[in-house]
Amino acid sequence: MIKVFYGNDRVRISEEVRKVLGEDYEVFDGADGGLKLADLVNIFQGNSLFSEKRKILIKDLTPARGQGDDNAVDFYEEIAKYVSTPHTVVIWETSVSQRKTYKDFVKMPGVEAQKFEKKPQIDMRTVFEIFDTALSDGPRAVKMLEKVQDDEDPYMFFGLLASQAIKKFAWRQGAKEKRVLKMLSELDMEMKSSTMEPWVLIKTTLMRLAKA
Repeated sequence: MIKVFYGNDRVRISEEVRKVLGEDYEVFDGADGGLKLADLVNIFQGNSLFSEKRKILIKDLTPARGQGDDNAVDFYEEIAKYVSTPHTVVIWETSVSQRKTYKDFVKMPGVEAQKFEKKPQIDMRTVFEIFDTALSDGPRAVKMLEKVQDDEDPYMFFGLLASQAIKKFAWRQGAKEKRVLKMLSELDMEMKSSTMEPWVLIKTTLMRLAKA
């Protein structure tokens, strides 16, 4: 099995590498010309001194392509010959090649590719605007949410929404404010226990806030 990890979340990739390879493994780095096509034979066909099965991390293969006489051959085209390797191999890419050889490689049996991306930070101003709008116009607040929800985590969004409500009503808790906080408290319980999609629960509550 060969696993390909890529993306900008280096912390999560590092954690996943340790899960797959443990703490003791060999590292081969393709950055700055550190890896040649000829090295692949030793990586995939060689044995360690202590075991026939090795644990191997290969980093930055995409920038390794195109060194000297290796111009004509993509590294992934060559690695495709070794997908039945008995070794445990992880390839760590910051970004992946758009070449056909890479796309064909990750579709092969015995190869798994996984992307690790950092989620963008939620803009507190956006959360405030959605909450404030919901207090008077639920449908409009839902439309505002739908523009940003694909990039957000619903549970994090709700946490910020609830904290915004608590701050807003810190010095004013009339009947309406108490009803709004009660709705958010109920939403918190629903999100923890319901099997419904969390964004649906949040949107339903936003629609109700104006009538609180």
